[in-house]
Amino acid sequence: MNEYRYAATTVLGLLADSHGRADTTRRAVDRLVTAGAEVLIHLGDVCDDAVLDALAGLSVHLVFGNCDWNWRPMAEYARSIGLIVDHPCGRLLLGDRSVVFAHGDDPGHEREAVSACADYFCHGHTHRIRDERASRTRIVNPGALFRAGRYTVGRLEPAADRFDVLELEPAAVRRAERL
Repeated sequence: MNEYRYAATTVLGLLADSHGRADTTRRAVDRLVTAGAEVLIHLGDVCDDAVLDALAGLSVHLVFGNCDWNWRPMAEYARSIGLIVDHPCGRLLLGDRSVVFAHGDDPGHEREAVSACADYFCHGHTHRIRDERASRTRIVNPGALFRAGRYTVGRLEPAADRFDVLELEPAAVRRAERL
């Protein structure tokens, strides 16, 4: 697993489970950037290169999920547009805080993060918001951008131990999905 270092005060934007919805992903990215996210982590189930295009030009780490059956060519494309592929599991260091992330379909990644005393484990997969602790590890899931009661993303500020769930404006999301 590669390890990337960022300043302790770096704010992370978490998004998951786009399932090919590029317009919704663009809105999610805009919401996160407006909220101060400096580095984005896509937690899998990308499902389409158009979603990767919605992330291009930003500092982005990503893993793929169980619905990303064609993850190898998507990974190649993601790298070609400047995204960092950490599949199946990634690790960031923000000052002295460690953030481990994976899609969430392999429970071994969460167990390993908790047993290694990571400060945070971030995942998607369930389409449900999660914020709880297991030992010293805070486990968070920002929710989903598809097949969820509300479409949400997460803003993680490890230096302040703060996790906020941000909702996308529902009417705009519904309009985008009808197109």
